[in-house]
Amino acid sequence: MSSSSSKKGVEYYAEKAARKYLGSGESAVVSTLISYVNAGYTKDKTISKLSSLVDPAKANKLTTRLYETLEEKRLGPQYSSKRSSAAAETTPAAKRPAAPAADPPQNGAAKKMRWDQPAGEAGGKAPLTPQQIKEMMANAQKMIEMRKKTLGALQSQGAAQSPLISQPPSLMAGPPPPPLMGTPNPLMGAALPQPALGAGGGTIDSPFADKAKKIADLQAEIAAKLSNLPARSTDPADKPRPLILDDSGRTVDASGNEVQIAARLPTLKANIRAKRRAEFRQQLQERPTEDVSEAAFFDPRVSLRPSTRGRRAFNFHEPGKFQQVAARMRTKAQLEKLQSEISQIARKTGISSAMRLAMVAPRPATWQPSVAGGPPQIEWWDQVVTQTDTYEAAEQKPEEERYEGITSLVEHPAQMAPPTDGDKNVFLPVLLTKKERKKLRRTNRREAWKDKQEKIRLGLEPPPEPKVRMSNLMRVLGNEAIQDPTKIEAHVRAQMAKRQKEHQDANAARKLTTEQRKEKKINKIKEDTTTEVHVAIYRVTDLSNQAKKFKVETNANQLFMTGAVVLFKDVNVVVVEGGPKQQKKYKRLMLQRIKWEEDMVKGKEDEETENKCTLIWEGTTKQRNFGKITFKLCPNESFAREYFRKAGVEHYWDLAHSSSVLEQETT
Repeated sequence: MSSSSSKKGVEYYAEKAARKYLGSGESAVVSTLISYVNAGYTKDKTISKLSSLVDPAKANKLTTRLYETLEEKRLGPQYSSKRSSAAAETTPAAKRPAAPAADPPQNGAAKKMRWDQPAGEAGGKAPLTPQQIKEMMANAQKMIEMRKKTLGALQSQGAAQSPLISQPPSLMAGPPPPPLMGTPNPLMGAALPQPALGAGGGTIDSPFADKAKKIADLQAEIAAKLSNLPARSTDPADKPRPLILDDSGRTVDASGNEVQIAARLPTLKANIRAKRRAEFRQQLQERPTEDVSEAAFFDPRVSLRPSTRGRRAFNFHEPGKFQQVAARMRTKAQLEKLQSEISQIARKTGISSAMRLAMVAPRPATWQPSVAGGPPQIEWWDQVVTQTDTYEAAEQKPEEERYEGITSLVEHPAQMAPPTDGDKNVFLPVLLTKKERKKLRRTNRREAWKDKQEKIRLGLEPPPEPKVRMSNLMRVLGNEAIQDPTKIEAHVRAQMAKRQKEHQDANAARKLTTEQRKEKKINKIKEDTTTEVHVAIYRVTDLSNQAKKFKVETNANQLFMTGAVVLFKDVNVVVVEGGPKQQKKYKRLMLQRIKWEEDMVKGKEDEETENKCTLIWEGTTKQRNFGKITFKLCPNESFAREYFRKAGVEHYWDLAHSSSVLEQETT
């Protein structure tokens, strides 16, 4: 077979394997794989390099298949020689065994074989016979046995050496390998290298010498560590004394005297802690108690409560106690009812007014009003009746004109409800626990279910359709499902779709529209201010920052609050009106959320101080005094006060300005 035919065979098998695992159109991968094989790469190295081009799993299968095919088709020996020669070239000279000088390799065997040489024609030699293969296997087994013996000798010599003395590795080397190692190997294409012998008979740069050196270094390291350990004491006093027991089991010494052995201290932490607790309790018990009377330190004004809750005892009531309480309550209710009836009858007949007039004691005849520091000439309620300034003037009038203010009509004052009280009665809500709410809901649902069942029994309502699902199809329908399962399944799915649609329609009917959601959100923010309006007044040192002005105005509008902002030098007054919840949110904005201290303000003496916001006053008024919040820039104090006077709340400005003046005087 020619060289070109062999090369075409490698390409053929490579392309065949690539078509099997990669498909067609992978000429670049095939050419790269052929170059790796011709370069003499091992299978693992070829897989690692080919993984950068294709999938690692496919690269593994492709390379494995190609190398197995080449070995089967007698194209493997060249690859084996390439691998051995490549490994020999990559191995450093210090670690590679030297070739034997007595048997130099042949020129034909030393040359690298190429893939273009056919199997069995390298160097013009014939293929191996079965006899040669058997001889090669026997030689390999002999080499393995010799190496095992060499390693055993090295280990025995290393064990016999002293830990502190290490011999050179040349003395520990074994006998030289047999001359079979120098014979040419047809499979490898070159003679096996034979270790070079030194002058003393030991090997030079042999792997066995390296191993012997490592063993000697390890022994030296162990000996150094052992030398650092403290020496054992040879004093017989340090050794434990022999234990001697007499007939009674007591510990005695050599002369027969009893020996007291010291108690062993506990070493476990749990035992130590237990021992400490016992000692501490004993110390507490032995500590003398101080004779201090509690009466000297007892304050009857302070209610003493025990640290632990005492156990509750049963309190039994005497028979008839609650009957007496109920009788008293019934008697009291009857008395109140009787009093209300009597008062109503008295108001209708005028008896109550007569009784009150009769109870007024007349003025004594000897009483004279004093001019200085005494009562007035006439009381204001009498002046309305007599239409005079003094009692003497009223007596001088004729009898028919004396009491012009008294008529036969009875005038009652108009009954007005207080502005803060609502028209409806306020009832305290009953707060139920979670368990009670669940029980109430369960009871209500059961009552509704019973009512529905009763209506169905009476024929007022039709019975509901069975709620059939795919899971309970066979249990509900039974024979019908067996006779025509396709029809029954369609019927069940139609029922499921109908129930789903009804559920979605119910949700859509309950869903609020966009306008309703907007109105609900506004109603949640707005508050009822018909009875009273909550007002808050803030004073800001400097309000020139546009971002902070925007926050003040926007938050007031978003909370649907009214008010005004007056800007004047270092007295910037912010007045907002709204409900209690709105004021709570706006107060948090002004005093916490807005960082006023970030801005620096110049004082009268050009001293920079931090800007700040102060709450001047908060309270309630009967009605709103401002509209939508606006900003008013005032050049002087009179303009600012006039702005508040138009709204009828000039005292807001007086309060804010006076607090600013007092603050400046104190600082």
